[in-house]
Amino acid sequence: MSTLLHVDALRVTYGGVTAVDGLDLGVPAGSVVGLIGPNGAGKTSTIDALTGYHAPARGSVTFAGEDITRLRPHLRARRGLVRTFQSVELFDDLTVDENLLVASQRLGVLSALRDLLAPIGRHPRDDVDWALDLCGLTDVKDRFPTELSHRARKLVGVARALAQRPRLVLMDEPAAGLDTDESRELGRHLRALPAAGVTVLLVDHDMSLVLSVCDEVVVLDFGRVIARGTPEQIRRDDAVIGAYLGAHA
Repeated sequence: MSTLLHVDALRVTYGGVTAVDGLDLGVPAGSVVGLIGPNGAGKTSTIDALTGYHAPARGSVTFAGEDITRLRPHLRARRGLVRTFQSVELFDDLTVDENLLVASQRLGVLSALRDLLAPIGRHPRDDVDWALDLCGLTDVKDRFPTELSHRARKLVGVARALAQRPRLVLMDEPAAGLDTDESRELGRHLRALPAAGVTVLLVDHDMSLVLSVCDEVVVLDFGRVIARGTPEQIRRDDAVIGAYLGAHA
């Protein structure tokens, strides 16, 4: 299995504070990789650096064989690297369908030329329908976000990222605020993504979700990797059990 995303010695700082220190990470194409750790471990800082929202102090990020360490966020998105956010900020005056259509648009001269050629190429409408279907939102596509449950709104946030047809989606706490059944339903949709051509890097505090859907899990503590392996290996790791799952686990 080829490595789609390769991170080498990544260091992220905010002033004099080091949030991520020497992170090495590989995300194989067609996999779901989890990134876990307590609050302040550096998970969101890692996502910010990988997607271009915060420049790393050191290290490199390679995506699909290209060094993207210094690329701006929209250029990374055009290459197929997108993210979701902890807070689902939807356009409440637009329907679910319209929210996804807005997200699927890529502004610029090239996008204008693409629109002229849309009849003979892939149209954003196709991407939106694909994302709606993957997330099970087709039946509510004409509803407004304010009419949806919290679970459905979280799925719209995921679908909005998918509407850009990414190769890799970095998900920041997609299960936040969901109950057990809702989290399990989200996990079902996440597991379906690799078969649809989308690789996933998942950050979440819901250990049940992470350990049930991920092929590999990386554990951060104070910006450093303290463990990595399969979900079963992580379950049995003494440091992880003590620090994250609780000694009783």
